[in-house]
Amino acid sequence: MDTKDLLEIIPSLLGGLAIFVFGMNMLAEGLQKVAGEKLRKIISLLTSNPIIGILVGILVTALVQSSSATTVMVIGFVSAGLMTLKQAIGVILGANIGTTITAWLVSIKIGDYALLLVAVGFILFFFIKAKKVRYIGQIIFSLGLLFVGLNIMSDMMAPLAKAQAMENLILQVTKNKWIGMMVGAIFTAIVQSSSAAIAILQKLSNQTTASGEALMSLSAALPILFGSNIGTTITAVLASIGASISAKRTALTHTIFNLVGSLIFIFFLGPFEKLVNLVMGGPAIAGRMDTAIAYSHSMFNVVNTVLFIPFIGLLAKLVTAIIKGKEPISEKTLVYIRSKVSSPTIALDMAMKEMLRMGRIVQKMVESTKEIILEQNAAVIPEVEKMEDTVDMLQHEILNYLSNIISDRSLTQIQSVRLTGYMRMVHDLERIGDHCDSSTKLGSTNIENKIQYSETALNELKDVFEKIELVMDNTLMALEKNDRNLVMRVFSEENNMDDIEKVLRARHLDRLNKGECNPHTAITYVELIHTMERMTDNCKNIAESVMDDINHRLMGHYDTDRKGVIVNASLS
Repeated sequence: MDTKDLLEIIPSLLGGLAIFVFGMNMLAEGLQKVAGEKLRKIISLLTSNPIIGILVGILVTALVQSSSATTVMVIGFVSAGLMTLKQAIGVILGANIGTTITAWLVSIKIGDYALLLVAVGFILFFFIKAKKVRYIGQIIFSLGLLFVGLNIMSDMMAPLAKAQAMENLILQVTKNKWIGMMVGAIFTAIVQSSSAAIAILQKLSNQTTASGEALMSLSAALPILFGSNIGTTITAVLASIGASISAKRTALTHTIFNLVGSLIFIFFLGPFEKLVNLVMGGPAIAGRMDTAIAYSHSMFNVVNTVLFIPFIGLLAKLVTAIIKGKEPISEKTLVYIRSKVSSPTIALDMAMKEMLRMGRIVQKMVESTKEIILEQNAAVIPEVEKMEDTVDMLQHEILNYLSNIISDRSLTQIQSVRLTGYMRMVHDLERIGDHCDSSTKLGSTNIENKIQYSETALNELKDVFEKIELVMDNTLMALEKNDRNLVMRVFSEENNMDDIEKVLRARHLDRLNKGECNPHTAITYVELIHTMERMTDNCKNIAESVMDDINHRLMGHYDTDRKGVIVNASLS
């Protein structure tokens, strides 16, 4: 084959690759449209069971035809706090198995019906108005398009396979398995799809040389296959840039899993090749290489997953040690509460811990709101919005958990009082979060309109924020320690805040009359002061519930179960 022939083949190969990748992306898009938000819901509602995570990863990836798409989706969930790192690891392990379905589609020669699929899909996609039918048409059309691209590449590879230069290149890859793995990794990283890389590998390996032998042996194809599993992790790494610490850990987990697995298998290349031939019932020869690679791809990912299942916890610890840093307090997931309600005493303790965590998030919202109002730091606004979503979620989940505890008839009177108090506290904590959110909106309006309060007003607001931070801190400590003295401090500070609001209103009106303040800030200042006073009202409500709990326990001196057995002899 001369240079002229090569120059004619390369554009066709690239064109076929472009059609293939476009078809694959369009297929994933169509599948996600048909499934709607169900795929996301399936993933985000995972339990901590890694086996379920693996099964969900297989299912979702088989549907969207892309382990990269699933992994990116998972990173998004982890970043948003909807999924823990351990849950994410399970899904990623399953995603690697699910992605092997593309190789099987290639091996069963669906490409022979590529143009028929394109025609049927085109009619449904472009001429039918019903959305669901159009989405199904998009799936069929893109699947056909995918194989059209693959067929183009296959046709172009036939003369290329007979070229001496290609034989020499494949010979070099065959001689050095590390070069083969590197080629697979680089090519997959470029096209960002292991499915695409392996489908092309299947077509290339099925070609024959001028002497009629298979262009590539299975021992030469396997390192490239292993390398493609390394190269596909680039998508997850790119998706984690700028994301949360947990998201970065998730991407690193994906990389470690694929890298370590590939290294293990390449050291046992000979035995693995024999195993594939044994499963196939004969050696991989020309015409059967695509099937051999499909077997290899599935076996590699299944065995690799089985090997890693016992080490999921260890893997999570490893990536946590490598990527240091604390998880954000506002992670949108339950930390202490579990779905199953245990004994009332333990269940109430878990609810208390989750509620305190909710309180710390609200406390952080107060600090961030202060920064937005006083320093006009617009960059903090999305953080407050994210924390507000987390607080709303926690309110719903904690109340639901407490409602399940109510159904337990073994509750003592003191436990019943405590549970009722917790319900009120959760509501008040959520209300403080709402007040922070509304105050943030006032601050955002000032930032957008480029207006700011006078220096005197800012100093007053600073004092009020410090007062609220103190009240909030005393409230949460009173709740955590069941401390009467801290409760009394909250009552005292809340009464002072009522007087402070009246004084600040009068001062602000006086400054306004003297022309010392921007008239545009008059309404927002008064509204802001009133909102902040309501925050202390909510803190007082929480403190009152703590006091009720203290008083009931003092009257009973100890908590007992229904049979009179002492459960909690502590007064604090």
